[in-house]
Amino acid sequence: MVVFPNCKINLGLHVVRKREDGYHDLETIFYPLPLRDALEVVKRQSAIPDKSGQACNRQEQSEPVALHLSGLIVQGSAADNLCVKAYNLLKKDYPQLDDIELYLHKAIPMGAGLGGGSADGAFTLQALNDKFQLNLSREKLLDHSLQLGSDCPFFIINKPCYATGRGELLQSIPLDLSAYSFLVVHPGVHINTGWAFSQLTPAPSPQPLPEIIQQPIASWRNSLTNDFEAPVCKQHPALQAIKDALYEGGALYASMTGSGSCFYGIFPKNQLPALQWPSQYAVFELK
Repeated sequence: MVVFPNCKINLGLHVVRKREDGYHDLETIFYPLPLRDALEVVKRQSAIPDKSGQACNRQEQSEPVALHLSGLIVQGSAADNLCVKAYNLLKKDYPQLDDIELYLHKAIPMGAGLGGGSADGAFTLQALNDKFQLNLSREKLLDHSLQLGSDCPFFIINKPCYATGRGELLQSIPLDLSAYSFLVVHPGVHINTGWAFSQLTPAPSPQPLPEIIQQPIASWRNSLTNDFEAPVCKQHPALQAIKDALYEGGALYASMTGSGSCFYGIFPKNQLPALQWPSQYAVFELK
């Protein structure tokens, strides 16, 4: 079974308050975009021929799940990967779950505010549910995905949502931006999330986000903001230049997503500009 986990952007992002459990309450709008990884789930064969043609029992020699990576380099151990964690989470409840091979091709930049890792984990849950006919309800999938990460539940719904709490309280909203094109720019700068939160003074949005996004997109520039953007751009001045270039290129709206460092611009359909970017930047045109 092959699935294609997609990324998300934040349309507005406000840190409302710090909770007693150490987490923060947020408010944002998650919007899915068609920049995708590829993930294949394969049931492991108990006996696989070796180079001599003789059967070798890999099942006895390895973990129940094996992760194979390609594409962008993924840091960290396999045990920390959300795809592997998703499998192990289901294995606890369904010990009869078959051993598998996971093949993950990364195209979504990591640590960029696009939610690629969360998408991979959530899509793994759904793929395992479908492939092995576990018959998990959406509510169960949402519950399991929250154990992986705060924004994983969004990728179970995978439609525009107004998110509150840690990002797990989701309300679907009628927002369709398919009549526009997107330019996503990843400068390759790593933003430490803990540092980013430490720069903020929590406060609610001055205007409810669901109200703002009902206004014409060109008006968002003055009202739809990301709390992390100002401190991140102050620390990394080159990032402000990305936003400025997107507007100079004709973007109706441009913003940083998540705690950075990706920026995106929303343009009239098929009117993406031919902008020049430094060679180390990764640029994605989503028409």
